[in-house]
Amino acid sequence: MTYEKLEQPAVRSALFCPRADWVHPPAGSFEREVEVEKGVRLPLRYHLGAAEPGAVNILFFHGNGEVAADYDELAPRFNQAGLNLVVAEYRGYGRAGGEPTVRGMIRDAHQLLPLVRETLRQEGKTGHLAVMGRSLGSVAAIDLAAAAAPELVDGLIIESGISHTIPLLLALGVDVGSCGLTSEADGFCNVQKIAFFTKPTYILHAQHDQLIPVALAEALQASCGSQSKEFQIVPGADHNNIIERVDRLYFEAIARFCRKLGQPPRRKKPGVR
Repeated sequence: MTYEKLEQPAVRSALFCPRADWVHPPAGSFEREVEVEKGVRLPLRYHLGAAEPGAVNILFFHGNGEVAADYDELAPRFNQAGLNLVVAEYRGYGRAGGEPTVRGMIRDAHQLLPLVRETLRQEGKTGHLAVMGRSLGSVAAIDLAAAAAPELVDGLIIESGISHTIPLLLALGVDVGSCGLTSEADGFCNVQKIAFFTKPTYILHAQHDQLIPVALAEALQASCGSQSKEFQIVPGADHNNIIERVDRLYFEAIARFCRKLGQPPRRKKPGVR
């Protein structure tokens, strides 16, 4: 896919709101930079504080308007829940070089994955790997999970994720007609891509999401190719405050899902739907 129509200035300016951030990783965490293109380096933040060597590792792609450093305060809560967290950065965000583009975000995710796995191996982190994307990060996460070799990604977690592209762009104020966007074939194709992912999947979405209504999130759930998939609606929450609404339950729910990774899917009993 070329994502040509999504690379128009009017669309990119709505999708990407990069900001610089030069905060160093907190004590106990570290960064590794990856050169994804000549002169373009992306930092990855590793928060590997989970006590168990076999703890599940999460490669996390954040939302628009966020940077990797925004998750420094949340990382210990992932660790306390028994999870290691690796937060990826996008071009033009944080300390990363380059300019954000849809092509770049998706292509970079595929370059980061093997390097993340190798770093985890070097650090003695032997647990399963889940890919997680929040909001805009769902684009990178779904493409990566759907296209990666089966042995590289063990699970997929989507928070406030994008299903259909045109309704999102309309909500962001984009004149999709003048940009020539007429169908999902011109967009991210997340609904089509997630059909190719067959490992455990967890989708959580806010009840009052103002950008991506719950009905659209249900399309991801319905299309997901996994036999082991869960869909959680967070009551009273909107697009950006799920953690504020449920606090520790957020981390407990993700940890509970992650404990299922690597297990064979349960077979339904005859006559049970």
